[in-house]
Amino acid sequence: MNSNKIFSILILISLFVWMGFNNIDPTPKEIIKKVQDNANGISNQGEVKMTIIRPTWKREMSIKTWSKGTDFSLILITGPARDKGTAFLKRDKELWNWQPTIDRAIKMPPSMMMQSWMGSDFSNDDMVQQSDPIEDFTHQFLGMENVEGRECYKIEMIPKEETAVVWGKIIHWVDKADYLELKTEFYDEDDYLVNTILGKNIKKMDGRLLPTRLEVIPADEEGHKTIVEQVNIQFDVPMKESFFSVQNMKRIR
Repeated sequence: MNSNKIFSILILISLFVWMGFNNIDPTPKEIIKKVQDNANGISNQGEVKMTIIRPTWKREMSIKTWSKGTDFSLILITGPARDKGTAFLKRDKELWNWQPTIDRAIKMPPSMMMQSWMGSDFSNDDMVQQSDPIEDFTHQFLGMENVEGRECYKIEMIPKEETAVVWGKIIHWVDKADYLELKTEFYDEDDYLVNTILGKNIKKMDGRLLPTRLEVIPADEEGHKTIVEQVNIQFDVPMKESFFSVQNMKRIR
């Protein structure tokens, strides 16, 4: 065999090895990071509509949101009139709530993070995400499952011992093609299912493919549901950390 043939074979072998390595699935932790990066960007600002559904009534809220990384977020309720101006701020490890009706800013203790957010099926932690889904949990790959016709990674997250959450575990179903979070189950420390969040109505918003409708369904409360619909969102908007201050929380509109 001449040297040219040997050289060609070596190139082909190298190419197959390179293709094999590049087809390896990312680790569970890398998958969750891709989900976060896609959904949040470096920063974002947007508007959502929240609908709280109960067996005998329904209530809607309009909300503005701003976030920068995982350490800074600001949520402002713009309607209905009775809740207008209420705001929530996360700044690093500090969590604040502004109540315009009593003209008071309250620093929220960790014990309040699992309480219902504004009477919805979301917790305070769901809204401001006090815990870091990448660094505060261990991640394990459970296999592949189909959700709404999309092949999904199934990933289990267990909170680290020092992580201040009440969840015993969280299971995510993440679309393999576009890293969309299509289903999430939250379990308590006794391994009972508490909530399921479904990601639906996939659309492109500001150049990113996203589930634009989230449905939170409690496991043990029949007829209860909370729906969040993304009205608009802009990613990678320039924001200074000083924007996320208690003073700005009080005056933001």
